[in-house]
Parts: sequence; C-alpha cells; structure tokens
Amino acid sequence: MKNIKVGVLVILLHTVGTVWAQDLQLTAKDSIVKSSWMFGLGYNFVDDSGDVFDELFDVDKQWNSVAFPSRVSIGKYFESGIGLEAIGSYNKYKIGKIVDGAVNLNETDYYAIDARVSYDLNKIIGQTAWFDPYIGVGLGYTDANNNGRGTYNGVVGFRTWITDRIGLDFNSSGKWAMDKGDGVTNHLQHAVGVVYQFKAEKELSKKGLEKQAQIEEILKERQRVADSTALAKQQEEEARQLAERLKKEEEANRLAQIEKEKLEALIQRKEDLQNKINSLGSINFALNSSYLDKNSKKTLAAIAELLKENPTVVVKLGAYTDSRGTNKYNLWLSQRRMQRSLDYLLSKGVIASNVNANAYGEEVLLNDCLDGVYCTEQEHKINRRIEILVEKL
Repeated sequence: MKNIKVGVLVILLHTVGTVWAQDLQLTAKDSIVKSSWMFGLGYNFVDDSGDVFDELFDVDKQWNSVAFPSRVSIGKYFESGIGLEAIGSYNKYKIGKIVDGAVNLNETDYYAIDARVSYDLNKIIGQTAWFDPYIGVGLGYTDANNNGRGTYNGVVGFRTWITDRIGLDFNSSGKWAMDKGDGVTNHLQHAVGVVYQFKAEKELSKKGLEKQAQIEEILKERQRVADSTALAKQQEEEARQLAERLKKEEEANRLAQIEKEKLEALIQRKEDLQNKINSLGSINFALNSSYLDKNSKKTLAAIAELLKENPTVVVKLGAYTDSRGTNKYNLWLSQRRMQRSLDYLLSKGVIASNVNANAYGEEVLLNDCLDGVYCTEQEHKINRRIEILVEKL
C-alpha cells in the first residue's frame, strides 16, 4: 500500500511538472533583438520658420508636408546599441507657411540626404520588447528654399513594435547649417513612418532568461525521473543495436573483401593484357614517313588477334613523332600515322568502337631529344612510334 502511494505521488509530481513547464514556454515576447537591419518608409514634416523652438507645434503655420510617403531610410543596428543609418527625404515649402521668418510666396522643393549614428537608450534604461528610445547625431546635405547647405544633425526619437518585425518610428531632428550665407537658416525635421526589421539576431531578455532557467530546472527533474525508469530498456536496446551493428560490419567487411578481390583481379588482368601487347613488339616509322613497315604490320596484326580474342577490351592508340620539324607539321604527320595504324587494325577485323585513336605530334618524347639537342637516328626513331594502351576491359 505504501509503495502504491509513493508511485501515485511520483506520477502526480511528474504530471504537475509537465503542465507547469508547458505554461512556462518561451514566446516571442521573451526575446529582444540584439542586431538587425531596418528599412523605413514614412512621412516627414519640415519646420523652417527660423524661430527654432518657438511655436514648435504650430502645424498650420510652420510645418510643411506632402500627401504621399516622403521619407525612406535604411540602417544597420549593432548589439552595442550603435546604429548606422542613411536617410533620404523630400518635401515642399507651401505658399502661406512661415519660412525663414517670412510668409512663403512661392512653392519650392525640399530635398535632404542624411547619415547619422544613433544609440539605443534601452542599453541604459533596460531592454524591452516593444519600446526603443534613441538619440543620434549626423551629417547631411539639404536643398531647401532654393538654397543648398551642409548640415550638422541631432535626433531624438523612439520606435514602438507592433510585431517582432514591424513597428512605428517617431523622431525629430534639428539641422544646423554649416554655412549660413545667402539667408540659410537652421530648421527642424519631424518624421513618422513604418519600419521593417530584417536579418535580425535575437537573444533572450532578462525575463526570458529567468523563465528559461525555471523551464530547465523542471525539465531536468522530469528527465531524472524518466531516466531512472528507462535505464534497463536503454541497456537492452544498446545491446541489440551492438549485435546488429557487429553483424552489419561483418557483412560489410565480407562484401568489401569480395570487391577488393574483384578489383585486384581486374587490375591484374589489365596488366597481363598490357604486358602481352608490349611483348608483341614496337611500332616505329621512318623519318617523315607514315607508312607501316613489315615489322609494324606484323605487330599490329598480332594485336588485332589479341583484341578479337577479348572483344570487350577498349584500347587507346596514340601516334607520335620525333622533335624534328615544326609542331604543326609533326601533328599532321602523327595524324597520318594514327590513321594508317587504325585502318590496318580495322582491316584485320577489329571493331572501331574498341579503339580510341589520338595524334600527339611531338608532345610526348620518350627521351631528351628536344629541338636543338643532338641525338642519333636510333634515339630519334624511338619517338616515331605508335603506343597502344589498355583503357577498359
């Protein structure tokens, strides 16, 4: 009775632990992005009234905007919190807006290209999965009110995430002109848009790490209980697998030995056949000649008989010259020697598909009788030859 109660308690604890572990499953909310690329598309609003921060939110009089998306950005954001961004924006200074301290009388285009370095303030205040405030500085070039100028930029903003990839970006930038000639003034640029995060590398948040530790502890205990009941079965399975593996290895070794013996026999047969061909004599030519002499014909005839006795054998017929004469001439001469030798073999009943014939000219010399090197006629004759090598049985 006592053993039954203990068993029931173990099963109960195991079940509760399993349910608890399932409730503690990690979700996307437990992860934070440590580095990523980010693409943004949205709207920008330009305040070039000239009063800097006075009447900052006087949208009707001081903010200029267009009705279509007018800002695009791309950036790389690193684990350190540093972000490198490139931004392009377009706008229009509307008639009736305050521009450079006066009522604007002509509609003009606004263009800006900016590069900036930003810093994720969550590195200081603590990471969240949905809210990312940041600050940054940068440089840019702006053409506004028909005046181009380089700018020093400062930005403050935040992103709030709808999903782990899509979010909203709100920011305001102060742009200070590097050269204030021709009536150029400092201005503000506000932006709101959608950002898309890609190629993101993630890590667990502090809350996620705590949850992971709890799950690991529960699963560790669960595994300990499971291991204690499965040990005997595991040992039995390992013994069965060992016996099966030994049997397979034995069979594999037997088959490998058979294949090895077949290969060795094939190599030996090929070597024996090549030795027979070599023993039949050499095939050489007179200088500048492609005609077969009596001895060469006798050797080729004997080789033909040997090939007919072994109809599956494929040989390689190579024709060569000595080094005297031009390369072009020697290649032509070796082609004639190849063709005459091949024709003679075919005339003796050899099947054409059993001979792969090639001409090499003076490419492969059997001695040092190169161009410009003195050699005897007998030494040159060695290179004026036909070689027949067994390729396939």
